[in-house]
Amino acid sequence: MHLLHLAAVLPAALACAAAAVADLSGHRYPREEADRLGVPRRWIPLLGALLGAGSLGLLLGLAVPAVGTAASAGLVLYFLGALAAHLRVGDLRLGPWALFFTASVAAFAAYLP
Repeated sequence: MHLLHLAAVLPAALACAAAAVADLSGHRYPREEADRLGVPRRWIPLLGALLGAGSLGLLLGLAVPAVGTAASAGLVLYFLGALAAHLRVGDLRLGPWALFFTASVAAFAAYLP
């Protein structure tokens, strides 16, 4: 396991885990974002579960690289969907999105052969 691999995967896993906890714990920030982006609040637990599964998949990928590849690809797609939600309502406040997306892309690149 190369240090650069860990440096790409661990921050992405931590960030996605933190976002999953916020979504699943009923924190106000995900609710406010969902309202601002026109995303139904009932989707928040599902989105949190997807983020949590992605985070766990990244970590499991340290032992089973194919799982990490699939998880990181899923997270990249997840955040492309988030970008679409932002753009659909004309929201260009993309700083947090860019951090999550970049971390996901870096994790995906780390899992490529």
